[in-house]
Amino acid sequence: MTRRRRPLLSLASIAVFATVFLVPFLFIALTAAKTRAEANRLDFSWPTSFALWDNLVAVVSARNGMLLTAYLNSTIITVASVALLVVFGSMVGYVRQRRKSRWNGLVDFLVLAGLMMPPAVVPTIWLLQQIGLFATLPGMVFIQVAYNVSFCVVLTRAFVATVPRELDEAAIIDGAKPLDLFFRVILPLMKQVTVTNIVVQSVAIFNDFVNPLYYLPGNANVTVQLTLYNFQSQYTTQYNLLFTNILLVTIPPLVVFLFFNRQIVAGMTAGAVKG
Repeated sequence: MTRRRRPLLSLASIAVFATVFLVPFLFIALTAAKTRAEANRLDFSWPTSFALWDNLVAVVSARNGMLLTAYLNSTIITVASVALLVVFGSMVGYVRQRRKSRWNGLVDFLVLAGLMMPPAVVPTIWLLQQIGLFATLPGMVFIQVAYNVSFCVVLTRAFVATVPRELDEAAIIDGAKPLDLFFRVILPLMKQVTVTNIVVQSVAIFNDFVNPLYYLPGNANVTVQLTLYNFQSQYTTQYNLLFTNILLVTIPPLVVFLFFNRQIVAGMTAGAVKG
């Protein structure tokens, strides 16, 4: 009975996945390919004439190329934030795993607090205004690093536990300084968890809508997710353009996830199983 149930459970899982993820994406793609009159019906039907290219041109050229500016801003924020997260998260996770001190309990509490406590928006806005980083891309980068570094630390610490301490001792005997030990010995061994952090954080930061809405007001600092908000207000009766914008915003994270899905699973399970 158990062997018979496994194929049924697999088929049921595939059906649920297709219903929850593939059907909405197919609806978005079909609506983006329709003309304005057909898209306004909001029905699940095949377009009589494909207008995807015209919709793409209209969306990209809207508001003096706001979508291109949004892609540039989102790319800058994502690349800078992920780079800092990988470096700082790896360093903190490594030190926390290797070094024992009386501050370990406090550090663990702060890391877990970063995972569980909701962000305080108003005090954060006040702080950014005081240091002159409110409504700026560097300020948004620091916000993303502060909100996501705890996850990187937890994941890295679990993976570092699988690295033998003998490697550290051998490098120290050979005369390696602390930074040399980390960047030349430990960090290359953390390829799996590093790739996992890069992919997970890239998708999360690129798809972030709430934080740019709070901390990046103004059209000059718009991100790709905020263009959905702008297009929804501007093209509320032109669903072909709205869904075309949704399609353009959805494709990059989807492609990244599809190509690096195995690396994500490998990085997650390696630290969890061996640590």
